[in-house]
Amino acid sequence: MTVNPSIDPARLLEEQLAQASPDLLRELLQTFINTLLSAEADAVCGAEYGATSPERINRRNGYRHRGFDTRAGTLDVAVPKLRQGSYFPEWLLERGKRAERALTSVVATCYLLGVSTRRMDKLVQSLGITTLSKSQVSVMAKELDDHVAEFRTRSLAEAGPFTFVASDALVLKVREGGRVVPVHALVATGVNADGHREILGVQVTTSEDGAGWLGFFRDLTARGLSGVKLVTSDAHAGLVAAIAATLPGASWQRCRTHYATNLMSATPKSSWGWVKALLHSVYDQPDAESVHAQFDRVVDALTEKLPTVADHLDGARADTLAFTAFPKEVWRQIWSNNPNERLNREIRRRTDVVGIFPDRSSIIRLVGAVLAEQHDEWAEGRRYLGLDVLAKSQAVDTRTEEVTDDLTLQAITA
Repeated sequence: MTVNPSIDPARLLEEQLAQASPDLLRELLQTFINTLLSAEADAVCGAEYGATSPERINRRNGYRHRGFDTRAGTLDVAVPKLRQGSYFPEWLLERGKRAERALTSVVATCYLLGVSTRRMDKLVQSLGITTLSKSQVSVMAKELDDHVAEFRTRSLAEAGPFTFVASDALVLKVREGGRVVPVHALVATGVNADGHREILGVQVTTSEDGAGWLGFFRDLTARGLSGVKLVTSDAHAGLVAAIAATLPGASWQRCRTHYATNLMSATPKSSWGWVKALLHSVYDQPDAESVHAQFDRVVDALTEKLPTVADHLDGARADTLAFTAFPKEVWRQIWSNNPNERLNREIRRRTDVVGIFPDRSSIIRLVGAVLAEQHDEWAEGRRYLGLDVLAKSQAVDTRTEEVTDDLTLQAITA
């Protein structure tokens, strides 16, 4: 009498594999790949290994071992050698490149997330990979270059008009000529015709001067930046001059947060609380007319006790209140660079891990990839501004008479 087996082979194998260590899975995969390579080499030779056959046209001559990094760990791949000619499994390995494409993507993503080389080496060792040198990390990270270059040079014409634009600069350290020097990463964001935020561009310059900003905005306009009604930024002279030179139809909003810091530098420390409260009261008004009226009252109140502060504030009236020309619904998004601070913190979180960059191209690679990642998130998220309020903002007349003086020309051409 035949007894039915009480063990299900398929189930047993599944349970054993589920409980197996990564070493067993790695050995199974390694054996499978080496068997395939041996069979393919036999086909090239015209006969099986060690067999005598009149159809044989070549003979095997040992192996050359190649390390092959996979998600199951590093495999010892035995590539058969031939006495005549050569055999190389192009379908499996790439000449001069060891890492599997999937693992390359993982390592490049780790680099993008700001993982240091030392930490990355520990990470890949936990995956079963024997080692990963700094040069290998660099080669893998360079795969991001094509994506970043395409992102930085894309046309902006189709997504426009960009009603609102914000710009800022971050100081990073790079090694040049045997010295560690500071460079500036110039970044601009904008709100496109669909109401979504976009990363418009990024460039690295030696200094945050008029020439750097002018070249940056000229590149943006050459790529199709148009329809800009307002640019929000700090009061860097070169930046302001570049905006006026390249976007003549746009007004400029001085970031209220940056200006508050500038105003406090002209205010006695004992009066900081009072002056800040007065300044905030200007932005708490319900409409544009009330904002201007409150601004006048604040200037009058400061004139009696702090005339220097009053003059400082009155001189910045047009720059700090440019937002009032637009609908109340967008004031919080355009009167400061605060919406960009989250982006800046994300860039800092990634770049701080690197510390000192080896060259400027590595800055572009990392910062550009971070910005491209954020750009995709914004595109998939909800609208930053509604289409109705954008249409109202586009209808605002921001044209002013152009006044070009020697100071402006000097700032632009510096």
